[in-house]
Amino acid sequence: MPKKPVPNQGRKKNMVKSNANALRIIPLGGLGEIGKNMTAFEYGNDIIVVDIGSIFPREDMPGVDLVIPDTSYLQMNRDRVRGYMITHGHEDHIGAAPYVLREIPAPVYATKLTSALIESKLKEHKLLGSAKINVIEPGDIVEAGAFKVEFIKMSHSIAGTCALAIHTPVGVVVHTGDFKVDYTPVDGQLMDFNRLAALGSEGVLLLMADSTNVERPGYTMSERKVGETFNNLFDRAQGRIIIAMFASNVHRIQMVIDAAVSRKRRVCLIGRSMVNVARLSMQLGYMDVPDGYLINADDLDRYPDDEIIVITTGSQGEPMSGLSRMAFQEHKKLEIRPGDMVIVSATPIPGNEKSVSRVLNQLVKTGADVIYDALAEVHVSGHARQEELKLMQALIKPKFFIPVHGEYRHLYHHANLAVTMGVPEENVLIPDNGTVIEVTKDEMRASDVVPSGAVLIDGLGIGDVGETVLRDRKHLSEDGLIIVVIGLDHEDGTLVSGPDIVSRGFVYVKENEDIMEGARATVRRVLDAKLYSGISTGALKDVIREALSRYIYDTIKRNPMILTIIV
Repeated sequence: MPKKPVPNQGRKKNMVKSNANALRIIPLGGLGEIGKNMTAFEYGNDIIVVDIGSIFPREDMPGVDLVIPDTSYLQMNRDRVRGYMITHGHEDHIGAAPYVLREIPAPVYATKLTSALIESKLKEHKLLGSAKINVIEPGDIVEAGAFKVEFIKMSHSIAGTCALAIHTPVGVVVHTGDFKVDYTPVDGQLMDFNRLAALGSEGVLLLMADSTNVERPGYTMSERKVGETFNNLFDRAQGRIIIAMFASNVHRIQMVIDAAVSRKRRVCLIGRSMVNVARLSMQLGYMDVPDGYLINADDLDRYPDDEIIVITTGSQGEPMSGLSRMAFQEHKKLEIRPGDMVIVSATPIPGNEKSVSRVLNQLVKTGADVIYDALAEVHVSGHARQEELKLMQALIKPKFFIPVHGEYRHLYHHANLAVTMGVPEENVLIPDNGTVIEVTKDEMRASDVVPSGAVLIDGLGIGDVGETVLRDRKHLSEDGLIIVVIGLDHEDGTLVSGPDIVSRGFVYVKENEDIMEGARATVRRVLDAKLYSGISTGALKDVIREALSRYIYDTIKRNPMILTIIV
């Protein structure tokens, strides 16, 4: 069984003395979760950061738009950060870029499409120029302080994906990023098996590898399999075809466009991220659309249904996405109707299952022909399964191993897989976010912890929504709100006006006037009681709230939030 580091609770007495000559690896996100990927590598006075990702908010985070890693440690050491090395352009690897680069500026190194996506985010946040973005190619080596970072071509579900070979004073660390082994990639460019094998032959100190699909045996299907399925479905379709997928899956979008052109169908892109990514991809040469085949949503009515293909966002059931609004008849330009073929070309990200199921059910109700992953091979994962992970172990032959990019069970199973491939148990570590891992030529250990966790983004607010605010929002959403307004004489404290009761999300007042009158009577009794005369306004508010809370619970067994306003 692989060893577990000291629990990440910040208790210095449990930690071992730091080794000044060791490489320090500090995961700030991506461990024990799918998303929010971010890892700092530190040697001497130099720090580099791999990826700056975000994650979808959980269902118990009402109103939160985005979740990013806690970068307190990097902010405390901002002058030592030499650069950000980005493996690819998915949100869970670049989504936090505007928020992190604003606070901790440093050069960014990424391939062409990834750089363009980051630049687009910075432009949207009016932060262009906050950090220099350096476009690199697979095979390039970036020098950053004590580190030399080599970018290695990999296969994934977005163009420009790279693994990183991080050359350090203590040895080479290979960080795979997200990857799968695709022997027939859509762009014809295989992952660089030769360089990975050469690194393994030269000697790799540590491998950090993607764990997302470790529970699945065998191999991940090639992306071309989805293209074959699309062709078969398109031949069957009699009306409009609407396909929902991740906007970042440029190669899959291109396959849809190719199939559309061969069938003389026009293509309409819907969704802000879909339009933006497609525009960037065409500018950079990753996508090619013949003249006259790309149309705007305003032009859909100009063509017969059997000459239209719509590519939209919303494969994860996001309430404001294109597909969701179409399904619930809320889209300004397009509504799903009988005769449409709707293809959802994705599987739910963990945590999104309910949202996706809700949209699928609504699509079926509209009478459309709905195709999703359980019915046809309309999606393949971009992550390696067990046999591909074994191949990576065999190519790299690492001395030490750390599983990354996964929930705890994924990390656990990947650690055990590494042991079956010959990595000694004592050389495998399953860390937590915030764990400081020290690596030398001879040893890997957990030595310390740093601040870690989640920073919540709500509108323009960064980190100003915490547990207390979330708890209040959840309370309001579940139990409603009652506001008690009373006017008291400033001199003798006698009641001048009220009590007025305002209710939101609690009960419908007109049908429950007896409950509201009972609430007013309860407040009056508190104010009439001599026991409470002369107490402070704050204490009086507490007394009113407690008395009203008891009355409401005894009457209808509910616990609304109660606010008291004394004028």
